[in-house]
Amino acid sequence: MAEPKRIVRQDGTVRYRTVVDAGRDETGKRIQLTITKDTKKEVLAERARIQAGRDAGTLIVPNKITLAEWLDQWLEYKRRDVEETTIRTYRMALVHVYNRLGHIRLQELTEDDVREFVDELVASGRRKGGQPGTRLAVSTVEEVITRLRSALSRAVIRKLVAVNVAEQVRPSLADKKTDKRERQRAKPWTVAEVQTFIRGIHDDRLYAPLLLSLMGLRPAEVCGARWSAIDLEQGLLDIAQTRTMIGNHRVIEKDTKTASGERMLPLPRGPWEALRALQGRQVQERERAGEAYTDSGLVAVDELGVPLNTRQLREYAYGLMAALGLRRVRLYDARHSVLKALALSGVPDVILAAWAGHTNAAFTKRKYVSIEAEDMRDAAAALDIFHGGDRKELM
Repeated sequence: MAEPKRIVRQDGTVRYRTVVDAGRDETGKRIQLTITKDTKKEVLAERARIQAGRDAGTLIVPNKITLAEWLDQWLEYKRRDVEETTIRTYRMALVHVYNRLGHIRLQELTEDDVREFVDELVASGRRKGGQPGTRLAVSTVEEVITRLRSALSRAVIRKLVAVNVAEQVRPSLADKKTDKRERQRAKPWTVAEVQTFIRGIHDDRLYAPLLLSLMGLRPAEVCGARWSAIDLEQGLLDIAQTRTMIGNHRVIEKDTKTASGERMLPLPRGPWEALRALQGRQVQERERAGEAYTDSGLVAVDELGVPLNTRQLREYAYGLMAALGLRRVRLYDARHSVLKALALSGVPDVILAAWAGHTNAAFTKRKYVSIEAEDMRDAAAALDIFHGGDRKELM
């Protein structure tokens, strides 16, 4: 192997230089690195380090790619695994990263950079008029850092960086406590509120689609439900298609987000009967409208058969809530009420997850089943055995 070349600068200083083979890039192109040091010994040591890393498969080759450039590549890579709507969600989550850290070279990004970014994002991440403003929800910041962490993990696999500097970065405990104390989160409906809504909309034309929301379907699954996927003889609903929106304005029809989202659910008596009635009603509407009727085959349509999108269904439901004097909650939050009711009724975790369209029962319970004080009344009553009193006397 060639000895390092001796180089004399104009100012008389001497340096030593050599070129070392660092392997090949992903296209098969040969990578060569130039090493320049003050002494021959330093050059030989650095060459040996590079060769050892190359042979062990751990060599990180210097590059000038910025974090923003890598995020673009990562998002393009993720298109193989996730849908367009998810890519858009990822990109939106990473907007703050692009703006605040994107200019930094990937290999120069430090854990301190990421930690300072997270602290600043919590403090002033919510934007007003295009400018940083008030505190951003910790849950939103955690979503941002999760996406950044995933992108940097991929960079480690690709040997662009040696470590994932976001791996151990989290919002501070103080920020979490402040967020919990100050941020009011809308609670899902109680069982009594769900019952009030169901009674109040019994005669509404969209009674059946709304009941599907109240049995735990996502709004996109309700809007994507087809009559051909419903067995009204056996009372079965096959969920295989969704009708969702991108940017709250463009509608796309697609299959479920995950394989576990494709599921067959037995219909509870209420939705079963409501779907029977709606099917008959739509037959009459089709006859009255004649050629003006749009025969889409979807369940959630207007009087002329035009399919409803998730925004229209949501706003329609908000109007009914206001008319009934109920708290305004998202239709998606009805999943929380439903899954919590199933969990508290003793439905096994594996069934609970399958009903929700998840693969992980622990995730289902962690995300959707929040226990309030009123849910623990039976536990309090059980402790009255120590006090010899009848709790009913206090009620």
